Amino acid sequence: MDMSELDLTRTPIVRGAPAVDRESERWRDLVDAVGCEIASPLTAALERIHALVTTGCIDKSSLCALRDEVDAARRAGMIAQQLTRFASGRLRQSHEQLSLAETLNSMLTHRASETTARGIVVKPSLKSADVVVDPSLLFSLLNTILDWALAHARSDIQFAVNMKAWPTHARLVCQFAHRPVDGLDDGAPAASAAPALDSLTWRLIEQTAWTMGLPLSRNIDAGRAALTVEFPRTSAEQVEGLRAVEMDTGFGLSSNSRLLAGSHVLVIASRRDMRVRIRDAIRHMGLVVDLVSSIEEANDFCRDGLPHAIIVEGILHGERLNQLRADISAELSDFPFVEIIEEGASFAMSGFGGSNMGRVGREAIESALPSVLMFELSRGL
Repeated sequence: MDMSELDLTRTPIVRGAPAVDRESERWRDLVDAVGCEIASPLTAALERIHALVTTGCIDKSSLCALRDEVDAARRAGMIAQQLTRFASGRLRQSHEQLSLAETLNSMLTHRASETTARGIVVKPSLKSADVVVDPSLLFSLLNTILDWALAHARSDIQFAVNMKAWPTHARLVCQFAHRPVDGLDDGAPAASAAPALDSLTWRLIEQTAWTMGLPLSRNIDAGRAALTVEFPRTSAEQVEGLRAVEMDTGFGLSSNSRLLAGSHVLVIASRRDMRVRIRDAIRHMGLVVDLVSSIEEANDFCRDGLPHAIIVEGILHGERLNQLRADISAELSDFPFVEIIEEGASFAMSGFGGSNMGRVGREAIESALPSVLMFELSRGL
């Protein structure tokens, strides 16, 4: 992280402390947190690798733990990149009118298999509230809040969307138990849970909310944590608060910007050169891209949580791919798939010619794949 790029005026100043000292300390703490959350899992992973080199074998549980440790370090690195982007001061926002309840419900529906796999019950109580925000940042904020809650919740996660009476602000509330019920009488103070809750994911929530200009508060007691985010620009004042040029309620910009931010694409291709071509073709779209070389690896990947779309090499088409698609469609019927056809420069969106997935010819990967993928993401979400 290049400290010279950070716009420290975009973060709140605490009264009673010199601004420069306070902000310098904040960023020192943040850089330290990034280092810890990357180094800790990588250290554990390195120890497992040393054991593997020594013994020449590794059991299934250790292999799963190794994968989780590497994945944790990867997530920490990605969060650090997002924090740098937000804090650089060069992020341009495009304000649009969105339904907060519908956007939240869409995100929760997409990640339902992930929450279920973790044994977490999500309980939404959503009232209608239109807000004026940057769609991509809202989508990122909601996903990050769920990431934070999933990392610490012990039973259920409650989401609520409602309106605050005065001032008239839309309000998002997320609550969950961060300690087991049988541990509440151990005498430990509520503050003892704060270090764990002050994770890098929490820092990303803070920075995203500050970038969007959204008041944010958090309350932690002995057993539960509650996060509240307020949206000052609501339907009652959405036009008065923005110039017409700043606001767009049309399909194109709203859908495109919302879908791109935080979207996760899984690429399945047996040949390395094909994986590299696909990755490079969509690199500029700001997506999170994971690469696997077989349907079996894709099955394992999807058990931990579905991506937002899958791009698959056409030569892998067969019964195993059909089964993967059937399993995913049972959860999300409109899940986006794009197939890379072995020959030709043609392309087609799903729904054309009776096809239920997008298709792109191998010779048109660089020119057509980004557009086809955007269409499929728009249809799927």
